[in-house]
Amino acid sequence: MKNIFFLIVLIVLNSCKTETHHLEKGSYRAVLKVNDTLELPFNFEVLSNSTINIYNADEIIKVDEIEYKNDSVYIKLPVFEGFITAKLDNNQNLKGYFKKEMLNRAMFFEAEFNNKERFKVSNQPTKFNVSGNWETVFSPNSEDDKYIAKGTFSQTGSKVVGTFRTTTGDYRFLEGVLDGNNLKLSTFDGAHAFLFTAKVIDSTLEGMFYSENHWQEPFIAKRNHNFELPDANELTFLKEGFDSVNFSFPDETGTSVSLEDDRFKGKVVLVQIMGTWCPNCLDESKFYSEFYKNKENKEMEIVALAFEYVKTPEAAFKNIKRLKANTGITYPVLLAQYGSSSKTQAQEKLPMLNHVLSYPTTIYIDKTGKVRKIHTGFNGPATGEKYAEFKAEFNQFVNDLMLE
Repeated sequence: MKNIFFLIVLIVLNSCKTETHHLEKGSYRAVLKVNDTLELPFNFEVLSNSTINIYNADEIIKVDEIEYKNDSVYIKLPVFEGFITAKLDNNQNLKGYFKKEMLNRAMFFEAEFNNKERFKVSNQPTKFNVSGNWETVFSPNSEDDKYIAKGTFSQTGSKVVGTFRTTTGDYRFLEGVLDGNNLKLSTFDGAHAFLFTAKVIDSTLEGMFYSENHWQEPFIAKRNHNFELPDANELTFLKEGFDSVNFSFPDETGTSVSLEDDRFKGKVVLVQIMGTWCPNCLDESKFYSEFYKNKENKEMEIVALAFEYVKTPEAAFKNIKRLKANTGITYPVLLAQYGSSSKTQAQEKLPMLNHVLSYPTTIYIDKTGKVRKIHTGFNGPATGEKYAEFKAEFNQFVNDLMLE
């Protein structure tokens, strides 16, 4: 009788246990809900229980912070605040949310297992081709909000890849399709989820840009092979009467750091204005980190000034630590501001500048402490030839400064 009792207890306990589900290896088609009718798709591949690759055109984002509990999975995106929390059903499909808690934002998320498709195409082949350069204006009907951009795309069959480049940076690796005369492009990197839709009318694109589910704006683009954006080296400059910059901000140890410190004296110095939440800043930080390792102790220094929207310095330095770990940064990253990433407030911290137009912005300082150039924005890997041009110009200019 006693043995029967223990057998019953064992059966009951085992029946109360919930089996922990894990993601199976393979391809997934994920979507984020922009609104009731629009979906923002992206693709990822599960390589193991603890590793996922997210794909946007040529970009591969490795994700290795994954936790499981019962039938739920928690996916933390690298560097940035965003994370996905979802339930996993018996068919390996996911339903849940993409969240940014500090900004109080959430988007409905779902993913279908064993599906490599990004956008569905119903009209093939198309008679249009959007390959080439496009002179673009976002928010064209608003004098206060409109801004210019350059769209650069490559189309093979119905597949389209490319990006929009603005005066402050690029809109990352965009991937999508031309379905009849409907252009659809998307990207997702954990910081931003972008969707572009447009009608192709001869040599014109008329469309809408959606940033997650909290922002949208119209745009118009026209083919223009010769169009180019203003020189990124002329948009930000020192106010009259200034030839240098100065600041004093804390590092992760609480020590105040300024350009008067011995480590910067007599050296070429790059001052990087950035934020850990900013994808273009991440691209730039990766480039600077590699460059700095090759130039370390060779008459040049880099110092980053982080402008963070998180509410406490502890949270800001946690994000800074995470960025440094993911990019291999060994130069100092100082906390210039927390609680807001306002560019107006950033300019107040650096009053010698005419404005802070963009994160990132880099100030180039020669060995005597004088500002020689200020570069606004960053043309990252998604810009292709422009990125190659930037790297060549950057290397030449910094090396010339070091030889002076």
